[in-house]
Amino acid sequence: MSYRKINVWSTVDWWSIFIYFLLVIAGWFSIYAASYNYDQAGMFDLSGRAGMQMVWILSSLLIGFSLLMIESDWYEVFAFWIYIIIIILLVVTIFVAPDIKGSRSWLVMGPVRLQPAEFAKFATALALAKVMSLYKFNLKDMRNMFSLLGLILLPMLLILLQKETGSALVFLAFFLVLYREGMSGTVLFSGFAAIAFFVLVVRYTGAIWGETQVGQFLVLILIILSMLGMLYGYEKGRHHVKYLIYGLLSLAFVSLIVSFFYPFDWCHIALAAVFGMVAYLIYLFIKYRASKYLWISLFALCSLGFLYSVDYVFDEVLERHQQIRIQVALGVIDDPSGAGYNVNQSKIAIGSGGVTGKGFLNGTQTKLKYVPEQDTDFIFCTIGEEKGFIGASTVLLTFLVLIIRLIFLAERQRSVFYRIYGYSVACILFFHLAVNIGMVIGIMPVIGIPLPFFSYGGSSLWAFTILLFIFLRLDASRNARL
Repeated sequence: MSYRKINVWSTVDWWSIFIYFLLVIAGWFSIYAASYNYDQAGMFDLSGRAGMQMVWILSSLLIGFSLLMIESDWYEVFAFWIYIIIIILLVVTIFVAPDIKGSRSWLVMGPVRLQPAEFAKFATALALAKVMSLYKFNLKDMRNMFSLLGLILLPMLLILLQKETGSALVFLAFFLVLYREGMSGTVLFSGFAAIAFFVLVVRYTGAIWGETQVGQFLVLILIILSMLGMLYGYEKGRHHVKYLIYGLLSLAFVSLIVSFFYPFDWCHIALAAVFGMVAYLIYLFIKYRASKYLWISLFALCSLGFLYSVDYVFDEVLERHQQIRIQVALGVIDDPSGAGYNVNQSKIAIGSGGVTGKGFLNGTQTKLKYVPEQDTDFIFCTIGEEKGFIGASTVLLTFLVLIIRLIFLAERQRSVFYRIYGYSVACILFFHLAVNIGMVIGIMPVIGIPLPFFSYGGSSLWAFTILLFIFLRLDASRNARL
C-alpha cells in the first residue's frame, strides 16, 4: 500500500478543535466560579483551582497539537504497546498508590498526581481498533469476541481493584462500539435488561403484595415479555407466539380463580410460566434444529440466575456507601443530610438558577460551598445555577454537536482502524456526559465520573485531549492511503 504526503493543518477538522476549545474555556470559567472566594486574586492565580486549570489547559493544547504532528500510522503500529504500558501502570498503581478518599488510583510524583485509569480509555480504544482491523477479523467468531472482552474487561478489573467504580464503568461504552461493528443486538438488549432487572429488584425491595415479592414478580413478567418479543421478532410467520400467549393467558386465568380460595405467591406461577416457555422452546429447537430457540432459552435461564443473585450482589459485593447511593437514587430511602446530601444540594443549585441563571459569580449555593466536589464531579450544578436553563442547555447542545460531529467523522473513514477508534471516542464522551449529568440531577447513583473538559483536574483533561486529538490526526490522514 502506498501513501501520499498530506498537509495535516489543511485537512484536520478545525470545527472539532473549535468546539473542544469552547468547552475547555467554558470549563475554565466554571471552575473559577465554583472555587471562587471573595478574597481570591483572580483566574490566573496559580494558588487557586482556576489558575492550576489554566496550566492544565495550556499543557493540554500543547499535547493536542503535538499529537497532530505525529504520523498517523504510528498510532496503529504501537497500539498494543501503548495498551500494555497502561496496563502495567494500572497494576503498579494498585500497590504503590496512596489511599485518597477511599481509592488507590493516583500515582503521586512530587507535586504531580496522575490517574492512569483516565489514560486507559484511549489505550483500550487503540487496542480495540487494532484487533478489529486485523485481516479476516470476524466479530461473530467466538474466539474473536472473547479476545475483545478480554481487552475491555482487563483494565475494568484493575480499576475496580483500585476502588474506582465510576472509572471502571466507563469501559462499558465500548460495547456500543461493538454493536456498531456488528455485535448482535441481543447482547446489548441483555445488558439493558440486566440493568432494568437490578433496578426493579432494588427499587421494590421489601414491597409485598399478599405473599408476592413485587420486585421479583415484575422482573419475571419482563422476562416473559422479552421471550415473547424475541420469538416474534425471529419468526413472524409462525404461530408459536400465539400458542404461548394462549397458554399464558389460560395459566393466569386459572391461577386467578384459585387465588380466591388459596392465596399463594404469584412469583411461583410466573416462574412456572418461564420454565414452561423454556421447555417449549427446547422442543422447537430439537424439532427444527434452529439455534434461535436455544438462544432465547439461554437468555431466560441467565435472566433467572441474575434475578436471584441481585440480593446477594447488592448485600455482599457492593460497599455500604455504594448501596446507600443506589437506594437514594432509586428513591428507596431519603437521606438528605447523609448520602443524598450532594445530589440534594446539586438539585437545589440547578433549580435556583431558573431560566437565565443568577449570573457569573452570583450563585449562592456555589459561593457558600453547599455542594461538595462542585468543581470536579458536580461542576454542572455551577453552570445550572449561574447560567440557568439556557446556559445548561447550551452546554449540553455543544456536547451533542461534538459527539454527532465525531460520529460523522468516524463514518467517513476508509480505514477500519480509524472508524472504530472514532466511534470509541464518541461513545466514551457520550457515556461520561450521560452518567455525569444523570448523577448531578439525581436520576443516577453518585459514582464519581467527571464531566469532560469541565471538571477540574489535569489527568482528566489530558486524557480527553489525547483521546480526541489522536482521532483528529487519524481523520486528517484518511485520504493519505492510495
